[in-house]
Amino acid sequence: MASELHGENSELHGEYKVHGGKLVVVDCRVIDETLADVHVSGDFFLEPDEALDDINAALNGLPANLSADALANAITAALPPEAVLFGFSAQAVAITLRRALTKATSWLDHEWDVIAPTILPTALNVALDEVLTEEVGAGRRNPTLRFWDWDEPSVVIGSFQSVRNELEPAGVEKYGIKVVRRVSGGGAMFMEAGNCITYSLYVPQTLVDGLNFEDSYKFLDAWVLAALESMGIEAFYVPLNDIATGKGKIGGAAQKRLSNGAMVHHVTMSYDIDADKMVQVLRIGKEKLSDKGTRSAKKRVDPLRRQSGMSRQEILERMAATFSARYDARPALLTEAELAEAARRVESKFGTDEWLNRVP
Repeated sequence: MASELHGENSELHGEYKVHGGKLVVVDCRVIDETLADVHVSGDFFLEPDEALDDINAALNGLPANLSADALANAITAALPPEAVLFGFSAQAVAITLRRALTKATSWLDHEWDVIAPTILPTALNVALDEVLTEEVGAGRRNPTLRFWDWDEPSVVIGSFQSVRNELEPAGVEKYGIKVVRRVSGGGAMFMEAGNCITYSLYVPQTLVDGLNFEDSYKFLDAWVLAALESMGIEAFYVPLNDIATGKGKIGGAAQKRLSNGAMVHHVTMSYDIDADKMVQVLRIGKEKLSDKGTRSAKKRVDPLRRQSGMSRQEILERMAATFSARYDARPALLTEAELAEAARRVESKFGTDEWLNRVP
C-alpha cells in the first residue's frame, strides 16, 4: 500500500510483497524534492547485515522523481560484491519506494469492479478491451475485471499476427469461424461457445510500476493461480506469457499499454477445446511447437475441465469469488455508453477488413 503524499517532509510508507518472495517495507520523507530518512525493512534475508545500511545510504539524497529502474541501479551500485539478497531484490526496494511516494500503486489502493460473463459478438468483446482501457485511464471507470462470453465460433488473432500464416482458410470456411484481430499481442485464440475461459483486466499502469514485462504478467495473474489452486490445480507461469500445469499449457496472456496511463491484461484458458477442429482452423506450425517440447498441437490442449472436474460456470464463479475476496471488488455492469462506443468501433475498426488484414 502507499501513503497519501501530503506535502514535503511528510512521513511516507510503502509496502510490496514480492511475487513468490518476501515483504519489503520502505519509510521515508521528501525534503526539497529529495529523498531523506529512508529506512528499508521487511521479512527478507540479506547478507551481510551491513548491506542494509548500504541500501539506505544509496537512496538518501536521490531525487524523489527517479524511475524505479534508476533507483534499483543506485542500490545495486552501492551493494558490496559479496551481498546476497534472498526473497527480494533491488528492483523490489525501488517498487516499494515508488509506492511510498504514490508513484506506484497496489491492488488495495483501488476500488475494483467485476463484470460477469455476458454473451456478446466476438468483435464487440475485442472492441470493449480498447474502450474500457480508455475509460479506466480517463478515470471514468474503476479498474475492472471483465469475463468474456460469446456464442459464435471465433478466432481472435494477436495484434501483430499474419492472417495467412495463422489461419487455414478451408477450416475457417467449413466451420463458419468469425476472425477478429485484438489490440494486444500474443497468439491466436480458438473460441467456440463454452470451450474456454477468457477475461480482461483494465488497470492503471501504476499498478505494475517498476515491474518488467515478464514479472507484470505473473503479478497481474497471482489471483488466478490462487483460484486454480483452490480447485486442486497447481498452475504456474512459463515465461513470458503461458499459464501451465505439470500436465501442459492451459492458457496464455497478452497485454496492451495505452498512452493514457492504463493497460489491458487479457487471458484465455482452455476448458474443453475440440483439438481436431482447432488444428483444421489454425496453422500451428512445427517451429511454434518445437519450443513447447511437443510434436502435436493436440497435446498442447489440456482442458481445465479434465483437471478440475468442475463445470465452466463453477470455475468462472470460483475465479470471480477469489478476485472479489482478495481485492474487495464489487459486481458491475457494462454501461450503455460503453456498449454503444464499442459498437461504433466495430463498425469503424474491429469489424473492418482493413484492421483484420493490417498484417496480411
